[in-house]
Amino acid sequence: MDEEKLIHDWLVRKLKERLSRDYNEIQDNIEGQRHEFDDCYPDIILGNHGMVLAVLEVETEHSINSGKAAEWKRIAESGTKLILMVPKKSVKYVTSLLWEQGIMDKASIGTYDVVIAMP
Repeated sequence: MDEEKLIHDWLVRKLKERLSRDYNEIQDNIEGQRHEFDDCYPDIILGNHGMVLAVLEVETEHSINSGKAAEWKRIAESGTKLILMVPKKSVKYVTSLLWEQGIMDKASIGTYDVVIAMP
């Protein structure tokens, strides 16, 4: 397993755990899961009482590209809240992709950073 997939899957698990306080129905698409939302398979689907309230995508530095942005657009245009978790240093690039797709106002960006501090 490459490092980015390891970080991606770990982050999906941690976000799922953290968001379980706010959402009763959380489905993920890691480890062979196949939960569909509007012909897409996002990393996390968040819902309550049978309604999908938000879709969360975890991206790594190398997974962010214009093809991925087209997937974000399809999700965002469904009217469901789109949350993107991206590496802190990729925010500027992700923001420009969202503007190019015309969905900057339909997406929220969260960041993460992997920091190793040696003594």
